[in-house]
Amino acid sequence: MGVLVGKKAPDFIAKAVVENKIVQDFSLSQYRGKNVVLFFYPLDFTFVCPTELHAFQEKLAEFEKRNTQVIGCSVDSPYSHYAWINTPKSKGGIEGITYPIVSDINKSIARDYDVLIEAEGIAYRGLFLIDTEGTVRHQVVNDLPLGRSVEEAIRILDALLNFEQHGEVCPANWQVGKKSMLPTPEGLEKYFAFQA
Repeated sequence: MGVLVGKKAPDFIAKAVVENKIVQDFSLSQYRGKNVVLFFYPLDFTFVCPTELHAFQEKLAEFEKRNTQVIGCSVDSPYSHYAWINTPKSKGGIEGITYPIVSDINKSIARDYDVLIEAEGIAYRGLFLIDTEGTVRHQVVNDLPLGRSVEEAIRILDALLNFEQHGEVCPANWQVGKKSMLPTPEGLEKYFAFQA
């Protein structure tokens, strides 16, 4: 599994469903100037996947107020995405999802992000936090049966924003409102003194 943290996020142009319409030339680079949470999921019309897509939708306003675009991606066709978005939640659909869902039918995007399970032709549950300049700042990859935490994605995004705004690093289990610290021996000393 490759590590993309610290590297430019691989750009792509692909078909996607955006605002319940199929678009032909969706690109990652169109969001330069915003943070992006790009997440991969195995397949439309499955079981864990709709819970994740709905969980991102439920927190979409939280991402938006942090200048962050959420984008989903799977190896399904745009027509499958469109059908799934137009299927009610009660029937396993993702009706009500408003963020873009990218079609990676030729599997090149999942391959570029190194989350493709070649033998099965589907992606692991990869999540990438990409900053406003297009650099990957965080990545996490879950195996197929393990749904991800949207709350953790927001926590990591908050940590990045805290660092960018204040120049302070975020210790283990840091949350908004908790103490961060300067990345110096004195900063660490003050942090532990504050905790005591």
